[in-house]
Amino acid sequence: MNDALKPTVSLGERVRAHIAIARLDHSIKNLFVLPGVIVPLSAYPALLDRSLIVRLILAFFSITLVACSNYVINEVLDAPFDRLHPTKKNRPAARGLVNIPVAYIQWLCMMLVGLAIGWFFIGKMFTLVALILWIMGCLYNFPPVRTKDKPYVDVLTESVNNPLRMLLGWYAVTAVLVPPVSLLVAYWMIGCYFMALKRFSELNEIGDRAVAGSYRKSFQHYTPERLLVSVLFYASTAMLFLGAFIIRYRMELILGFPLVAFTMAIYLQIAFKPQSAVQNPEKLYREPLLMASFVATSLVMAILLFIRLPRLEEFFNPTLPSSPAVTAPVPQAQLRNDMGFIGEVA
Repeated sequence: MNDALKPTVSLGERVRAHIAIARLDHSIKNLFVLPGVIVPLSAYPALLDRSLIVRLILAFFSITLVACSNYVINEVLDAPFDRLHPTKKNRPAARGLVNIPVAYIQWLCMMLVGLAIGWFFIGKMFTLVALILWIMGCLYNFPPVRTKDKPYVDVLTESVNNPLRMLLGWYAVTAVLVPPVSLLVAYWMIGCYFMALKRFSELNEIGDRAVAGSYRKSFQHYTPERLLVSVLFYASTAMLFLGAFIIRYRMELILGFPLVAFTMAIYLQIAFKPQSAVQNPEKLYREPLLMASFVATSLVMAILLFIRLPRLEEFFNPTLPSSPAVTAPVPQAQLRNDMGFIGEVA
Protein backbone atom coordinates (compact mmCIF):
# COMPACT_ATOMS: atom_id res chain seq x y z
CA MET A 1 0.00 0.00 0.00
CA ASN A 2 1.29 3.45 -0.93
CA ASP A 3 2.52 5.36 2.17
CA ALA A 4 0.42 8.35 1.17
CA LEU A 5 -2.68 6.16 1.23
CA LYS A 6 -1.98 4.44 4.55
CA PRO A 7 -4.62 5.27 7.15
CA THR A 8 -3.70 6.83 10.47
CA VAL A 9 -4.06 4.02 12.98
CA SER A 10 -4.50 4.48 16.72
CA LEU A 11 -2.74 2.19 19.18
CA GLY A 12 -6.04 0.51 20.10
CA GLU A 13 -6.86 -0.18 16.45
CA ARG A 14 -3.35 -1.53 15.90
CA VAL A 15 -3.62 -3.92 18.85
CA ARG A 16 -7.06 -5.12 17.76
CA ALA A 17 -5.73 -5.65 14.24
CA HIS A 18 -2.82 -7.78 15.47
CA ILE A 19 -5.20 -9.87 17.57
CA ALA A 20 -7.54 -10.25 14.59
CA ILE A 21 -4.87 -11.53 12.19
CA ALA A 22 -4.16 -14.42 14.59
CA ARG A 23 -7.74 -15.59 13.81
CA LEU A 24 -8.42 -17.00 17.24
CA ASP A 25 -11.98 -17.74 16.11
CA HIS A 26 -10.44 -20.40 13.82
CA SER A 27 -9.35 -22.33 16.91
CA ILE A 28 -12.49 -24.42 16.46
CA LYS A 29 -10.53 -26.25 13.74
CA ASN A 30 -8.40 -27.71 16.49
CA LEU A 31 -11.32 -30.02 17.23
CA PHE A 32 -9.83 -32.05 14.37
CA VAL A 33 -7.34 -33.37 16.94
CA LEU A 34 -10.13 -35.26 18.74
CA PRO A 35 -10.08 -38.41 16.56
CA GLY A 36 -6.35 -38.61 17.27
CA VAL A 37 -7.20 -38.58 20.98
CA ILE A 38 -10.18 -40.96 20.93
CA VAL A 39 -8.79 -43.71 18.68
CA PRO A 40 -5.74 -44.62 20.84
CA LEU A 41 -7.89 -44.40 23.97
CA SER A 42 -10.34 -46.88 22.43
CA ALA A 43 -7.45 -49.28 21.84
CA TYR A 44 -5.92 -48.79 25.29
CA PRO A 45 -8.31 -47.09 27.79
CA ALA A 46 -5.69 -47.27 30.57
CA LEU A 47 -4.03 -44.25 28.91
CA LEU A 48 -6.79 -42.04 30.34
CA ASP A 49 -5.68 -40.45 33.61
CA ARG A 50 -5.36 -37.03 35.22
CA SER A 51 -1.99 -36.33 33.64
CA LEU A 52 -3.51 -36.89 30.20
CA ILE A 53 -6.13 -34.21 30.83
CA VAL A 54 -3.39 -31.72 31.67
CA ARG A 55 -1.39 -32.73 28.56
CA LEU A 56 -4.44 -32.31 26.34
CA ILE A 57 -5.09 -28.81 27.68
CA LEU A 58 -1.46 -27.84 27.09
CA ALA A 59 -1.57 -29.50 23.65
CA PHE A 60 -4.59 -27.38 22.73
CA PHE A 61 -2.71 -24.18 23.64
CA SER A 62 0.37 -25.35 21.74
CA ILE A 63 -1.58 -26.24 18.60
CA THR A 64 -3.53 -22.98 18.76
CA LEU A 65 -0.35 -20.91 18.94
CA VAL A 66 1.32 -22.73 16.04
CA ALA A 67 -1.83 -22.55 13.90
CA CYS A 68 -2.33 -18.85 14.72
CA SER A 69 1.28 -18.22 13.75
CA ASN A 70 0.43 -19.59 10.31
CA TYR A 71 -2.66 -17.38 10.12
CA VAL A 72 -0.59 -14.30 10.93
CA ILE A 73 1.83 -14.87 8.07
CA ASN A 74 -1.08 -15.76 5.80
CA GLU A 75 -2.72 -12.38 6.50
CA VAL A 76 0.54 -10.49 5.91
CA LEU A 77 1.52 -12.19 2.65
CA ASP A 78 -2.03 -12.27 1.28
CA ALA A 79 -2.79 -8.60 1.94
CA PRO A 80 -2.00 -7.40 -1.63
CA PHE A 81 -4.29 -10.11 -3.06
CA ASP A 82 -7.01 -9.69 -0.44
CA ARG A 83 -7.44 -6.08 -1.59
CA LEU A 84 -8.75 -7.51 -4.88
CA HIS A 85 -11.36 -9.69 -3.16
CA PRO A 86 -14.90 -8.33 -2.65
CA THR A 87 -15.03 -9.21 1.07
CA LYS A 88 -11.46 -10.05 2.16
CA LYS A 89 -10.41 -6.50 1.29
CA ASN A 90 -11.80 -5.63 4.74
CA ARG A 91 -9.23 -7.76 6.57
CA PRO A 92 -6.91 -5.77 8.90
CA ALA A 93 -3.71 -6.33 6.91
CA ALA A 94 -5.43 -5.52 3.61
CA ARG A 95 -6.69 -2.24 5.13
CA GLY A 96 -3.20 -1.28 6.29
CA LEU A 97 -3.98 -1.57 10.01
CA VAL A 98 -1.12 -3.97 10.72
CA ASN A 99 2.48 -3.05 11.46
CA ILE A 100 4.31 -5.49 9.17
CA PRO A 101 7.62 -5.80 11.10
CA VAL A 102 5.67 -6.37 14.33
CA ALA A 103 3.53 -8.95 12.55
CA TYR A 104 6.65 -10.92 11.57
CA ILE A 105 7.79 -10.86 15.22
CA GLN A 106 4.30 -11.97 16.26
CA TRP A 107 4.47 -14.83 13.73
CA LEU A 108 7.80 -16.12 15.08
CA CYS A 109 6.98 -15.64 18.76
CA MET A 110 3.68 -17.54 18.57
CA MET A 111 5.44 -20.42 16.83
CA LEU A 112 8.31 -20.53 19.35
CA VAL A 113 6.02 -20.45 22.38
CA GLY A 114 3.80 -23.14 20.88
CA LEU A 115 6.76 -25.42 20.16
CA ALA A 116 8.24 -24.75 23.61
CA ILE A 117 5.03 -25.90 25.30
CA GLY A 118 5.14 -29.07 23.22
CA TRP A 119 8.83 -29.74 23.90
CA PHE A 120 8.80 -29.20 27.67
CA PHE A 121 5.35 -30.52 28.61
CA ILE A 122 4.17 -33.03 26.01
CA GLY A 123 6.87 -34.81 24.04
CA LYS A 124 9.32 -34.87 21.16
CA MET A 125 7.00 -36.50 18.61
CA PHE A 126 4.26 -33.97 19.36
CA THR A 127 6.74 -31.11 18.94
CA LEU A 128 8.07 -32.55 15.68
CA VAL A 129 4.58 -32.77 14.19
CA ALA A 130 3.79 -29.24 15.42
CA LEU A 131 6.95 -28.03 13.66
CA ILE A 132 5.87 -29.80 10.45
CA LEU A 133 2.47 -28.07 10.75
CA TRP A 134 4.26 -24.72 10.92
CA ILE A 135 6.57 -25.58 8.00
CA MET A 136 3.56 -26.55 5.88
CA GLY A 137 2.14 -23.11 6.60
CA CYS A 138 5.38 -21.56 5.31
CA LEU A 139 5.31 -23.67 2.13
CA TYR A 140 1.67 -22.72 1.61
CA ASN A 141 2.29 -18.99 1.93
CA PHE A 142 5.89 -18.05 1.06
CA PRO A 143 7.14 -17.61 -2.51
CA PRO A 144 8.69 -19.05 -4.54
CA VAL A 145 7.00 -22.30 -3.42
CA ARG A 146 3.66 -20.77 -2.29
CA THR A 147 1.62 -23.90 -2.90
CA LYS A 148 -1.64 -21.99 -2.46
CA ASP A 149 -1.12 -20.59 -5.99
CA LYS A 150 -0.87 -24.05 -7.60
CA PRO A 151 -4.12 -25.79 -8.58
CA TYR A 152 -4.85 -29.04 -6.72
CA VAL A 153 -1.53 -28.72 -4.85
CA ASP A 154 -3.16 -25.90 -2.86
CA VAL A 155 -5.95 -28.21 -1.71
CA LEU A 156 -3.60 -31.11 -0.93
CA THR A 157 -1.10 -29.03 1.07
CA GLU A 158 -3.73 -27.06 2.99
CA SER A 159 -5.66 -30.23 3.86
CA VAL A 160 -2.60 -32.11 5.07
CA ASN A 161 -3.14 -30.07 8.24
CA ASN A 162 -6.00 -32.49 8.99
CA PRO A 163 -3.85 -35.61 9.51
CA LEU A 164 -1.19 -33.45 11.17
CA ARG A 165 -3.77 -32.30 13.72
CA MET A 166 -4.84 -35.91 14.20
CA LEU A 167 -1.21 -36.86 14.85
CA LEU A 168 -0.90 -34.01 17.36
CA GLY A 169 -3.88 -35.40 19.26
CA TRP A 170 -2.44 -38.91 18.99
CA TYR A 171 1.03 -37.98 20.29
CA ALA A 172 -0.51 -35.93 23.09
CA VAL A 173 -1.99 -39.26 24.27
CA THR A 174 0.82 -41.69 23.44
CA ALA A 175 4.02 -41.94 21.43
CA VAL A 176 4.06 -45.73 21.72
CA LEU A 177 1.06 -46.78 19.63
CA VAL A 178 1.53 -46.26 15.88
CA PRO A 179 -1.31 -44.40 14.11
CA PRO A 180 -2.82 -46.37 11.18
CA VAL A 181 -1.84 -45.01 7.77
CA SER A 182 -5.30 -45.85 6.37
CA LEU A 183 -6.95 -43.55 8.92
CA LEU A 184 -4.48 -40.73 8.29
CA VAL A 185 -5.02 -40.88 4.52
CA ALA A 186 -8.80 -40.97 4.97
CA TYR A 187 -8.60 -37.91 7.24
CA TRP A 188 -6.41 -36.12 4.70
CA MET A 189 -8.82 -36.81 1.85
CA ILE A 190 -11.82 -35.70 3.92
CA GLY A 191 -9.97 -32.41 4.43
CA CYS A 192 -9.38 -32.20 0.67
CA TYR A 193 -13.10 -32.74 0.11
CA PHE A 194 -13.96 -29.82 2.40
CA MET A 195 -11.24 -27.57 0.94
CA ALA A 196 -12.17 -28.26 -2.70
CA LEU A 197 -15.78 -27.36 -1.90
CA LYS A 198 -14.54 -24.16 -0.29
CA ARG A 199 -12.70 -23.29 -3.52
CA PHE A 200 -15.83 -24.17 -5.52
CA SER A 201 -18.00 -21.91 -3.37
CA GLU A 202 -15.48 -19.04 -3.55
CA LEU A 203 -15.26 -19.28 -7.33
CA ASN A 204 -19.05 -19.29 -7.68
CA GLU A 205 -19.37 -16.35 -5.30
CA ILE A 206 -16.88 -14.16 -7.18
CA GLY A 207 -18.49 -15.08 -10.50
CA ASP A 208 -15.89 -13.41 -12.72
CA ARG A 209 -12.96 -15.79 -13.41
CA ALA A 210 -10.67 -12.88 -14.29
CA VAL A 211 -11.30 -11.23 -10.93
CA ALA A 212 -10.98 -14.59 -9.17
CA GLY A 213 -7.70 -15.29 -10.96
CA SER A 214 -6.24 -11.92 -9.93
CA TYR A 215 -7.10 -12.68 -6.30
CA ARG A 216 -5.91 -16.32 -6.28
CA LYS A 217 -3.68 -17.66 -9.05
CA SER A 218 -5.06 -21.19 -8.80
CA PHE A 219 -8.44 -19.82 -9.92
CA GLN A 220 -6.87 -19.14 -13.33
CA HIS A 221 -6.99 -22.91 -13.85
CA TYR A 222 -10.01 -23.93 -11.79
CA THR A 223 -13.52 -24.13 -13.17
CA PRO A 224 -16.62 -25.24 -11.23
CA GLU A 225 -16.63 -28.48 -13.23
CA ARG A 226 -12.97 -29.25 -12.49
CA LEU A 227 -13.45 -28.57 -8.82
CA LEU A 228 -16.52 -30.81 -8.59
CA VAL A 229 -14.64 -33.63 -10.32
CA SER A 230 -11.85 -33.26 -7.76
CA VAL A 231 -14.44 -33.27 -4.97
CA LEU A 232 -15.70 -36.64 -6.21
CA PHE A 233 -12.15 -37.98 -6.30
CA TYR A 234 -11.38 -36.82 -2.75
CA ALA A 235 -14.65 -38.19 -1.36
CA SER A 236 -14.17 -41.57 -3.05
CA THR A 237 -10.56 -41.87 -1.85
CA ALA A 238 -11.52 -40.87 1.69
CA MET A 239 -14.24 -43.51 1.88
CA LEU A 240 -11.94 -46.16 0.40
CA PHE A 241 -9.28 -45.63 3.06
CA LEU A 242 -11.83 -45.21 5.85
CA GLY A 243 -13.32 -48.53 4.77
CA ALA A 244 -9.85 -50.09 4.86
CA PHE A 245 -9.40 -48.83 8.43
CA ILE A 246 -12.81 -50.12 9.49
CA ILE A 247 -12.30 -53.58 8.01
CA ARG A 248 -8.84 -53.88 9.54
CA TYR A 249 -9.49 -52.44 13.00
CA ARG A 250 -13.11 -51.61 13.93
CA MET A 251 -15.86 -53.33 11.96
CA GLU A 252 -18.47 -51.72 14.25
CA LEU A 253 -17.79 -48.32 12.65
CA ILE A 254 -19.54 -49.48 9.50
CA LEU A 255 -22.84 -48.77 11.29
CA GLY A 256 -21.90 -45.08 11.31
CA PHE A 257 -21.28 -44.92 7.57
CA PRO A 258 -24.77 -43.64 6.68
CA LEU A 259 -24.29 -40.68 9.03
CA VAL A 260 -20.87 -39.91 7.53
CA ALA A 261 -22.35 -39.96 4.02
CA PHE A 262 -25.32 -37.82 5.14
CA THR A 263 -23.00 -35.18 6.67
CA MET A 264 -20.90 -35.04 3.50
CA ALA A 265 -24.06 -34.68 1.39
CA ILE A 266 -25.31 -31.76 3.51
CA TYR A 267 -21.91 -30.07 3.23
CA LEU A 268 -22.05 -30.42 -0.55
CA GLN A 269 -25.50 -28.85 -0.62
CA ILE A 270 -24.38 -25.90 1.51
CA ALA A 271 -21.49 -25.24 -0.92
CA PHE A 272 -24.06 -24.26 -3.59
CA LYS A 273 -25.67 -21.57 -1.40
CA PRO A 274 -24.93 -17.87 -2.05
CA GLN A 275 -22.41 -16.51 0.50
CA SER A 276 -22.02 -20.07 1.71
CA ALA A 277 -20.60 -20.74 5.17
CA VAL A 278 -18.36 -23.29 3.43
CA GLN A 279 -16.14 -20.34 2.48
CA ASN A 280 -15.63 -19.57 6.19
CA PRO A 281 -15.77 -22.86 8.12
CA GLU A 282 -15.69 -21.03 11.46
CA LYS A 283 -19.25 -19.86 10.58
CA LEU A 284 -20.64 -23.33 9.89
CA TYR A 285 -22.37 -23.26 13.28
CA ARG A 286 -25.04 -21.18 11.51
CA GLU A 287 -26.11 -24.31 9.60
CA PRO A 288 -28.26 -26.18 12.16
CA LEU A 289 -28.84 -29.31 10.06
CA LEU A 290 -25.13 -29.70 9.36
CA MET A 291 -24.26 -29.15 13.03
CA ALA A 292 -26.86 -31.69 14.18
CA SER A 293 -25.60 -34.23 11.65
CA PHE A 294 -21.97 -33.59 12.56
CA VAL A 295 -22.59 -33.96 16.29
CA ALA A 296 -24.64 -37.13 15.77
CA THR A 297 -21.97 -38.60 13.49
CA SER A 298 -19.17 -37.78 15.94
CA LEU A 299 -21.02 -39.26 18.91
CA VAL A 300 -22.03 -42.44 17.10
CA MET A 301 -18.56 -43.05 15.68
CA ALA A 302 -16.95 -42.36 19.08
CA ILE A 303 -19.30 -44.78 20.85
CA LEU A 304 -18.77 -47.47 18.21
CA LEU A 305 -15.01 -47.27 18.83
CA PHE A 306 -15.55 -48.51 22.38
CA ILE A 307 -18.01 -51.36 21.84
CA ARG A 308 -17.69 -54.80 20.27
CA LEU A 309 -20.38 -56.52 18.21
CA PRO A 310 -19.12 -60.04 17.45
CA ARG A 311 -22.20 -60.94 15.39
CA LEU A 312 -21.52 -57.99 13.10
CA GLU A 313 -18.01 -59.28 12.49
CA GLU A 314 -19.42 -62.75 11.79
CA PHE A 315 -21.87 -61.24 9.30
CA PHE A 316 -18.96 -59.75 7.34
CA ASN A 317 -16.72 -62.78 7.60
CA PRO A 318 -14.92 -63.56 4.29
CA THR A 319 -16.76 -66.07 2.12
CA LEU A 320 -14.04 -66.38 -0.52
CA PRO A 321 -10.50 -67.63 -0.05
CA SER A 322 -8.11 -64.74 0.47
CA SER A 323 -5.29 -66.24 -1.63
CA PRO A 324 -6.54 -69.11 -3.81
CA ALA A 325 -3.81 -71.45 -4.94
CA VAL A 326 -4.52 -73.93 -7.74
CA THR A 327 -1.85 -76.63 -7.76
CA ALA A 328 -3.35 -78.87 -10.44
CA PRO A 329 -5.80 -78.47 -13.33
CA VAL A 330 -9.41 -79.14 -12.36
CA PRO A 331 -11.16 -81.78 -14.51
CA GLN A 332 -13.78 -80.39 -16.89
CA ALA A 333 -16.39 -82.79 -15.57
CA GLN A 334 -15.90 -81.47 -12.04
CA LEU A 335 -16.17 -77.88 -13.27
CA ARG A 336 -19.44 -78.76 -14.99
CA ASN A 337 -20.77 -80.30 -11.80
CA ASP A 338 -19.55 -77.55 -9.47
CA MET A 339 -20.42 -74.53 -11.61
CA GLY A 340 -23.47 -75.87 -13.42
CA PHE A 341 -21.90 -75.40 -16.87
CA ILE A 342 -23.66 -77.28 -19.65
CA GLY A 343 -21.32 -76.65 -22.57
CA GLU A 344 -17.61 -77.31 -22.87
CA VAL A 345 -15.21 -75.39 -20.67
CA ALA A 346 -12.87 -73.26 -22.74
